[in-house]
Amino acid sequence: METNDILGLAIFILSFLFISFYHNRKTVILWAGVLLLFVFRLISFHSAVDAINWNVIGIFLGTAIVAEVFIISSVPALIANRLVSKTKTVGLAILFVSAFSGFISAFCENVATVMIVAPIAFEISKKLKVSPVPFLIAIAISSNLQGAATLIGDPPSMILAGFLNMNFNNFFFLNAKPGLFFAVELGAIASLFVLFLAFKKFTQRTRKVEAQKVKTWVPTIILILMTLGLISISIFGLDFNKFGGIVSVFFGFIAITWYEIFHKGSDKRFGLLLRFDWETLFFLFAIFILVGMLSERGIIERIAHIVFAITGTNKLFAFLILVWTSVFLSAFIDNVPYVTAMLPVGIILSKSLGIEPYLLCFGIVIGASIGGNITPFGASANVVAVGMLKKQGHKVTFFDFLKLGLPFTIISTLVATLFIWFFWR
Repeated sequence: METNDILGLAIFILSFLFISFYHNRKTVILWAGVLLLFVFRLISFHSAVDAINWNVIGIFLGTAIVAEVFIISSVPALIANRLVSKTKTVGLAILFVSAFSGFISAFCENVATVMIVAPIAFEISKKLKVSPVPFLIAIAISSNLQGAATLIGDPPSMILAGFLNMNFNNFFFLNAKPGLFFAVELGAIASLFVLFLAFKKFTQRTRKVEAQKVKTWVPTIILILMTLGLISISIFGLDFNKFGGIVSVFFGFIAITWYEIFHKGSDKRFGLLLRFDWETLFFLFAIFILVGMLSERGIIERIAHIVFAITGTNKLFAFLILVWTSVFLSAFIDNVPYVTAMLPVGIILSKSLGIEPYLLCFGIVIGASIGGNITPFGASANVVAVGMLKKQGHKVTFFDFLKLGLPFTIISTLVATLFIWFFWR
């Protein structure tokens, strides 16, 4: 390995380590890493621009805006309230709310999902004078799990689609086989058993939760139309890697325009854009450039050969190594750069094994998406949930999170990976 290759790998690893310890500064840290790449001429500006997957950027930008107005509409909060009102005990209420947070996160960003559902959990715990800690943890880990279910659920899913040329429909069915959606949903159903065991002791009767009024149904219509638009791309035989981002940005523009003209109220001009998650957008830009450098310098190919030397031609061993390594590492590091770096490894390793890339790449995404549920800092949704609890005066220890997050992770990962192995080996 040449000196510049070692330097490039060192910059990538150090950037990775720093964002693990300073998660709130992750975008700044990664762009500092990108700047070092330019300073040491490890990647050209042209190569950096080429490394960015603009379709993924477009999908994230558009879906995040639509999700934001969907949240503002109060429709998700209304559904959560209705679910609580239909249950008889507190344990079942939280179980239903956790399941609902998972469903919403298949279409909305995980942090936003937690912020939608958390007030309901706080209200229930306050009325019954019980700790909201396990409730908030359950909501956070449920939302993390199902973000991988659809293309628009979470950045790792979008990145997976970009690398494997998958469209929206391929998450449901691909090559006449059930896709990643069903693996995630089976894992989610299995994980509900863990939550049921944790919450069955809460046998108190539910009390009426304050009614939530819907402000408008327009964002719901926009979300449905955007989803139908993404589905239609493949139906009409268009290239999803060209049109997926365009469709998403188009509906994002409609959402902003509608909000600014009809629904902004007392909000300041372009308030929706000012509140947009620009940090994650620029975080994605930086990740693509850093991983592009690794790919251009042949470092990713070397890593794949090392993994192949360990696993040999045993594809089950390779699959399990990638899944459980992803689970472990994602408990401590951000899963977005990890997935972006490891998917090319999975693709190259698949070629060495003489198999399609879906088995290993699905395993990487499943492991990385679920692994963040083990620790309170493994995913942004966890950090937000813990922060909300802290503001309410509730301390969350590492063990508090681990005792619910670890069994949840093990069960959901086992079920999801068994499903993937059965259909994609």
